[in-house]
Amino acid sequence: MGETGEGHPRLILHDFISLDLCKELEFIHKSCSAVGYRPNVFSTTLSHLIATNCGHLILPFVSIRERLKEKAEEFFGCEYELFVEFTGLISWTKGASIGWHSDDNRSYLKQRDFAAVCYLNSHGKDFKGGLFHFLDGEPATIVPMAGDVVMYTADSCNIHSVDEITDGERLTLTLWFSRDSSYDEDAKLISHLPQSLSNSLDDDPASYLPFPAPSNMYWFSSEQAPSHQSGFDISWARVHILGYSFCFSDDKICDFKLDSSCDLSEQLMKPLWLARDSELFSKEFVNSLHALQVVQFYCWKVSDLHAINVQAETTNVTQLLISHTGRSCRMKSMLLGDPELAKKVFHSGSTNEYTQISFDWADLYSAVVGWENYSRQLRKKLLASLPYWKTYQSIFPVSSQEIEGTA
Repeated sequence: MGETGEGHPRLILHDFISLDLCKELEFIHKSCSAVGYRPNVFSTTLSHLIATNCGHLILPFVSIRERLKEKAEEFFGCEYELFVEFTGLISWTKGASIGWHSDDNRSYLKQRDFAAVCYLNSHGKDFKGGLFHFLDGEPATIVPMAGDVVMYTADSCNIHSVDEITDGERLTLTLWFSRDSSYDEDAKLISHLPQSLSNSLDDDPASYLPFPAPSNMYWFSSEQAPSHQSGFDISWARVHILGYSFCFSDDKICDFKLDSSCDLSEQLMKPLWLARDSELFSKEFVNSLHALQVVQFYCWKVSDLHAINVQAETTNVTQLLISHTGRSCRMKSMLLGDPELAKKVFHSGSTNEYTQISFDWADLYSAVVGWENYSRQLRKKLLASLPYWKTYQSIFPVSSQEIEGTA
């Protein structure tokens, strides 16, 4: 733990977040993120998760939000005074940077009193550039390392900047805290949660399948040449750099050559399949985000999947048909735009680690089962926690003993 003297209140916490949680939050971000608020930046907010039927994915945030708020109240001397104003996963890719500023430097940000930036991956290993600098006081420079946290006041006492990312993807969990209860994020999230929890049964897969947001939220355009061909759909790009492609059946896709009104991004919201090299995985996914979540779950859990006692039948993988290949390539050329741009934006050290692992379709089949179990368990916990959250208008960890006591 590192602290500073008067004038520039800030706190450095090393290894505050477990590496397991860092990896879980990375899985969520790479599965669900949309284009961010700055060029070459991507974000995953809790409200976005709820809006896309992924409200169960806020559960991994709950305990760490509570711990960070308590630590901020303790260090800055404002016990029981703070509310979480914003929680989000934010990744900065090649070309992203920000100059000197304070976090309350706009009239609509004056409610922000304190910030917490939690690093989920590491400088040098997962990305290059992206060092965090304070204008005054010590420490002057923060080298991001997975599990570390920097807390500071959001005012002009802690003006800071971030160097340009030169390679890879820099991922953080970022929170802002406010003393003003009218900006409490919890109450707003709780008010939206019941709308996302349908009347479907707990074990109904439809209850945790992702619903994509408007397609423009997933379209990345290069700042240097913001034409259609210089951009890409995020979900397509993230599976592309991992060696996969999407395939569609002829009856589920419009012909963009014959139909000028055909919205290609909308096609990714329809059922599709995953292909790799010359093989097609016959599992049908409801949309591109469903497929992306399974692929990213595979990346997260690949070392554990051999232990899952699930055997993929040989019929689950077939040779890729010529009709599939042609359709996939045509879609790829339109939706991905420039494959090299996708690699430049999303390529990282963790991508290298994944591509060096021996791929096995049986493990991907295990990932489908593992992802379903993971999502189902989180949704059950969300349903059990929600009555407590609604009662206290606060999002907090609910113990299994409390849940069992009211069952």
